[in-house]
Amino acid sequence: MNPPAGEGPLRRLVVLRHAKSAWPDGVEDHRRPLAPRGMRDAPAAGRALAAAGSLPDLALCSTAVRARRTWELVSAEWATPPPVRYDGRLYAADVPDLLEVVHEVPADVRTLLLIGHNPGLEELVRALAADGLDDTLDRLREKFPTSAIAVLTWHGTEWEALAPGAALLTSFTVPRGTKKKRKG
Repeated sequence: MNPPAGEGPLRRLVVLRHAKSAWPDGVEDHRRPLAPRGMRDAPAAGRALAAAGSLPDLALCSTAVRARRTWELVSAEWATPPPVRYDGRLYAADVPDLLEVVHEVPADVRTLLLIGHNPGLEELVRALAADGLDDTLDRLREKFPTSAIAVLTWHGTEWEALAPGAALLTSFTVPRGTKKKRKG
């Protein structure tokens, strides 16, 4: 099954789940920081997006500490990071909430980066993707882990037109950073 043919320019929605977070005692969920693995994986995600030519024109990021820190580490890998908007609606959002935020994106944005949380992000990608290249949908259905990047493409004149089944999942990757070896 292929997504319906649309009119307008090719657009990309890049969906990034925040990097691995820590679970410190007494810290509320919204304020949880990244774990050491998350601190390694987020820059790897930034490098992967640059290597794939998937740099955004705009980033929308959850206000949760772990999502904000993911954005900081991802965008630090690029020569010129795009503008970012932090939006509290992306925290613990479901598909209708996520689509509402995406529908507000200005028409001049061709590639949008959305940084947030599961299960909402995975459910959004599944809802939007009518089909996927190669085995992308199968791999996504197995697991949408932290630092996962899903790239959806579609044709449209306005972001407001993005609807379930309208996109093609063109890429699904899970970048991982490497541990530094201890000396001695």
